[in-house]
Amino acid sequence: MVRSNPPGAMVYVDNQPVGTTPCATDFVYYGTREIRLVKPGYETLTVNQPIPVPWFEIPPIDFVSENVVPNKIQDYRTVSYNLVPQVIVPTEQLLGRAEELRQSTLQGTVLPATATSVPGVSTPVLPAVPVLPPGAAGPEFIAPPATTLPSGGQPLEPLPAS
Repeated sequence: MVRSNPPGAMVYVDNQPVGTTPCATDFVYYGTREIRLVKPGYETLTVNQPIPVPWFEIPPIDFVSENVVPNKIQDYRTVSYNLVPQVIVPTEQLLGRAEELRQSTLQGTVLPATATSVPGVSTPVLPAVPVLPPGAAGPEFIAPPATTLPSGGQPLEPLPAS
């Protein structure tokens, strides 16, 4: 059984759709299952959920539980997850960040990703990178001197610098 708070999230178990929460599915093998919950307006949650073997399935106890016990033993598991609402960046803040980036590229450097911070969202800090103006050449490539191929082929000619 998979439950979520709030309910109504689409559940995928090992990339197979199961239904919307609360929902249940059968499984044959124990182990770790990838459970993904998707709901509009909430962050997608992906969890590698371990489902350990119960005591009655451990050898040699499993022989008794499967062959001597008159009723089939049911193993019922319930997992519950809390979904986190998506952080929505206000339009004005997004447009302001775009304008900052546009101005910085016109001036020749790129601002780090954290120049404008959004509460609750972590972004990597990147170093400022120089931007070449249009028509400017990058670093020169210096070709090695002409050599002969080991197989006795034709010598390699250096490429002309552009």
